[in-house]
Amino acid sequence: MQLFAKERIPFLIILILVAVVLVLGGQYYVERRDLVAAQNAVKTFQYDQKVLNFTKLFISKVLKADGEVSFEDRLLLENTVRAINDKTIFNQWQKFINAKTALEAQIEVKNLLEMLVNKISL
Repeated sequence: MQLFAKERIPFLIILILVAVVLVLGGQYYVERRDLVAAQNAVKTFQYDQKVLNFTKLFISKVLKADGEVSFEDRLLLENTVRAINDKTIFNQWQKFINAKTALEAQIEVKNLLEMLVNKISL
């Protein structure tokens, strides 16, 4: 009987170790999933913040401008829209700044503002 009891001890230790590894592996999986979700939320927040900053800047420097937009303001707007790093927004910005007529510029401003608002996550 003692021989049988001595053989069970290593088996029980191995069984306990396997159970501990499975529990820790499960906890790691849950924590990793939560970390990825948090990282995605931070990226979304940062993107939304960039879009919102550009939108505010565009409204204050372009839509509320009394006259022509200064070179410094145009440069600031260009750098801000590039910092968003969104090709569709940048392409719409290009359409706006390359507009040939006032009517075309008005259409492109509306399209740009609509796009900016739609890009912000709710």
